[in-house]
Amino acid sequence: MSQSPVALEKRLYTAVATATAGREGRAKTDDGLLDVALAPPRALGGNGNGTNPEQLFAAGYAACFGSALGHVARAKKITTGPVSITAHVTIGSVGQGFGLAVELTASIPELPRDQAEALLHAAHQVCPYSNATRGNIAVDLRLA
Repeated sequence: MSQSPVALEKRLYTAVATATAGREGRAKTDDGLLDVALAPPRALGGNGNGTNPEQLFAAGYAACFGSALGHVARAKKITTGPVSITAHVTIGSVGQGFGLAVELTASIPELPRDQAEALLHAAHQVCPYSNATRGNIAVDLRLA
């Protein structure tokens, strides 16, 4: 089942970043707050002396998903206590190209398991990263 892209009803914020020289260059945001050297990981033949795009995606997805989970919890008037999200982003071959797979692990130790799992799945429905990747890459949800 193919879905058409969803048009934004209201634009709230636009991030701007520029990468030069691909995986062996730099990535910078227009505000200068992010400026990182890029390098392929050792597992992909690089020297590992820089951040790689998969790490940046993992950090962004983990942060965004954590905010989505907090949003859902507030809407349901649930006090979660401390929450952490760990994203594992894997790159691998797909036919002639490459693809990604994601595993999101949530730690919500102060909630009963069934309530924490319900929040995890509800957050997956509202998180912009989850919505952007749905149907394109495998995203596995886990509760620590």
